[in-house]
Amino acid sequence: MNRLWHSRPGWRIAALASVAGAVAAAGHAPLYLWPLTLAGFAVLARLVGQADRGAGWIGLLGGAGYGAVALSWIVEPFLIEPEVYGWMAPFALAFMALGLGAFWAVAAYAARALPFRAPTYGFALTLTAVEYLRGHILTGFPWAMPGHVWISTPVAQAGAWVGPTGLTLGLMLVAAALAGLRWRPAGAALAALALVWGLGLWTLATPMPPDRAAMLRLVQPNAEQALKWDPDQARLFLDRLLTASASAPPVDLVFWPETALPYLLNRHPELAPMIAAAGRGAPLAIGVQREDGARFWNSLTVINPDGTVGQSYDKHHLVPFGEYVPLGDLAFRLFGLRAFAAQEGAGYSAGPGPQLLDFGAKMGRALPLICYEAVFPQDVNAAPDRPDWLLQITNDAWFGTLSGPFQHADQARMRAIEQGLPLVRVANTGVTAVYDARGRERAALPFGTAGHLDTALPAPLPATWFSRFGEAPALLWLAGAGVLLLRRRSPKFS
Repeated sequence: MNRLWHSRPGWRIAALASVAGAVAAAGHAPLYLWPLTLAGFAVLARLVGQADRGAGWIGLLGGAGYGAVALSWIVEPFLIEPEVYGWMAPFALAFMALGLGAFWAVAAYAARALPFRAPTYGFALTLTAVEYLRGHILTGFPWAMPGHVWISTPVAQAGAWVGPTGLTLGLMLVAAALAGLRWRPAGAALAALALVWGLGLWTLATPMPPDRAAMLRLVQPNAEQALKWDPDQARLFLDRLLTASASAPPVDLVFWPETALPYLLNRHPELAPMIAAAGRGAPLAIGVQREDGARFWNSLTVINPDGTVGQSYDKHHLVPFGEYVPLGDLAFRLFGLRAFAAQEGAGYSAGPGPQLLDFGAKMGRALPLICYEAVFPQDVNAAPDRPDWLLQITNDAWFGTLSGPFQHADQARMRAIEQGLPLVRVANTGVTAVYDARGRERAALPFGTAGHLDTALPAPLPATWFSRFGEAPALLWLAGAGVLLLRRRSPKFS
């Protein structure tokens, strides 16, 4: 089996694997060309299934091609100050693409090294397994999972039952069936896809409960990231937030996006009453930086109508190297290195975990998610109790204007479908919108504009299968399929 990794495939196979991976990424935002995703994975599965050498390399190159397209937004943060950080952008993209490719290399190698009678189907299972692991290992990074391409289709409604791992497994099994170029397996797979599609349409056509009797205001300041922390611009952005919040007519609850307040509340006691006045009797849930000694938190804080600071939530799932340096606090304790230690102010500290914010009987309880936290289904399922709705505040100005903000919003929408809960999403700039409990957009602000959106709060649906059991059923189905595949008779095409 060493030849499956140590022997490299020919250049034609290597190029085809890279192109197939890149094509497979076309199903994600902003293109939503999910048939190309099926085609790309079918080609990749066939290459792995027929490989007598270099299977691991095929997986690596396919994953790198996929990552280079799906994760291309990663260059955007380095272009905020291109004269300082621009040189890092290509290295960041290469690192991310090859990192994803490393997972797929393991999947391709395992598909050929394990005694699967049909390696193309084996690859469908092993790739699904490593994609699940990608969402958990080293704090996880489940961005652009293959199953996310279904978000633009009725198939996404199956996420309420099987979650992102189940959606990925279904996609990969259809691709594996197409890879064989035999009409019976391909026809059966497409018929199954059509059935799930039809069930999704039926689900979307079922009546929804009436909206809550509450009116929300979502404020999008559209602060350019390069100017967001400029002291000369801070008051301009604050005035923009205050003016939008105070617009007529009055509402029940106002939202500002992640780190919207360009000042620290504890250093400016005049701010909370000023913000409360803009709410005109409504509380405001705003994104702030919270300070305590040398530590800082990326937080959501509620400013009460009387000007007092109420409930707060501290982001607990931080972005490695973006919001903190892994092991930075340990390096400080062991070696006295302050440059990477959150406890010395070098980055954010993590909050204690998921918690609910109670906005009273009229609006119910919300599970706050700050930016990156919305891509983790396990974090939403870890809430201490079932909320009435999901609240995501984010600053998508980091992600540019092409793919990143839209992929981020899609993954948040998937959380709404999985949980059967409406989602309120407030961005500094990007996708500011409200989605119902089936992930359908109910109202949205135009992309890249300053303004505010007044909208009703949709009602929740009953708890879904996924909200009760999480990924466990999909993992059991994955394991069961693996056992069955190991025992099945070898088909003509493998």
